[in-house]
Amino acid sequence: MTRLIDIVVKGYPRLSETFIAQEFLGLEEAGFTLRIWSLRHPTDKKRHAIHEAIRARVTYLPEYLKDAPRRVFAAWRKVRHLPGYRAARRAFLSDLAHDMTPNRIRRFGQALVLAAELPDDARHIHAHFIHTPGSVGRYAAMMRGLPLSFSAHARDIFTTPARELGVKIADARFVSVCTQDGANALTRAAPGFAARIHLIRHGIRLARFPLFEGTRPARDGQSADDPVRLLSVGRAVEKKGYDGLLRSLALLPRDLAWSFDHIGGGENVVALKAQAVALGLEGRIRFHGAQDSTKVLEAMRAADLFVLFARIARDGDRDGIPNVIVEAASQALPVAATRVGGIGEAVREGETGLLCEEGDEAGFARIMAQLIAAPILRAQLGMKAQENIPRDFSFDAGLARLRALFEGVA
Repeated sequence: MTRLIDIVVKGYPRLSETFIAQEFLGLEEAGFTLRIWSLRHPTDKKRHAIHEAIRARVTYLPEYLKDAPRRVFAAWRKVRHLPGYRAARRAFLSDLAHDMTPNRIRRFGQALVLAAELPDDARHIHAHFIHTPGSVGRYAAMMRGLPLSFSAHARDIFTTPARELGVKIADARFVSVCTQDGANALTRAAPGFAARIHLIRHGIRLARFPLFEGTRPARDGQSADDPVRLLSVGRAVEKKGYDGLLRSLALLPRDLAWSFDHIGGGENVVALKAQAVALGLEGRIRFHGAQDSTKVLEAMRAADLFVLFARIARDGDRDGIPNVIVEAASQALPVAATRVGGIGEAVREGETGLLCEEGDEAGFARIMAQLIAAPILRAQLGMKAQENIPRDFSFDAGLARLRALFEGVA
């Protein structure tokens, strides 16, 4: 039985994708040998400690074909005589007919390089994210005659046409997906292959995020010298809704004492800082940029309430279950969030946090105000969220299911 997996990812390593890194490390600890093939070089300046613990070799495919023409041409010359090349070419041309873009051509070029450079001992290709990494993995698997599988998450499901999802699922041995919302969407796209779709939630490794066992001050928003501390961790991109969150913060009663910390990079940070100034909130808000997991853990332990005003972006992108919500639960930190994607699967209304509808800025201000003023309620919600971690987000249970799927392919 082989325990070797070649894994295609969009970019590696990424600070915002710790759920992928912890899966890699877990598989290695379970005896699998991984090779990582990344479509992009890393853009984050920092790395998590977990990335240093992963032993897998990383190979970067040409991000743009024009930058590596010799590598791409040499790959084509090598793989064009493979028995599976014609099937892969037909699949690519069929996809191209529905998606006449340079990106589609780039994916086929990257697949040529992957298929050519895969060592002879390759036995299984797995793609994390079913959209672009999934296309590269699918074409290469066809060329090399290898079994294929996918992990699907959120954006990749909801921004990929149903036709494309359907043909990929039909070609896969299995697809793991982290939310019921995502699993339902995949099943609608490929109703005849529902048995191949497996709901496996991203668990949390308590060795990396030890449970919070302390107590928090009973801040109630009445002391300007000791305000209630709100925290959010996430990239400053459209789907995270930070512009709406700032407007909600501006709607809070003026006599309520609170502060807000944001951790995360992203394309909209500069605009958010300007918006905070325009709303008169700059004295209460701090932007810390991207931070490693140690800093995130420290911030969660110092906070009183985790907030996330997520939304569905204009291109359909949305959150699944943001890992930071599970991490917040491990720190007995209650959550105020919107009902978007799989968030409602992780935050139980009135039990582990409070929810409002997507885009309801006034409603979000109301639930934040309620929680800011109620330290006992915050403590109750946070304790219940932490209690649910072993049942709902056991990393070991999810890893065991994933390991069984890989071993079944072998």
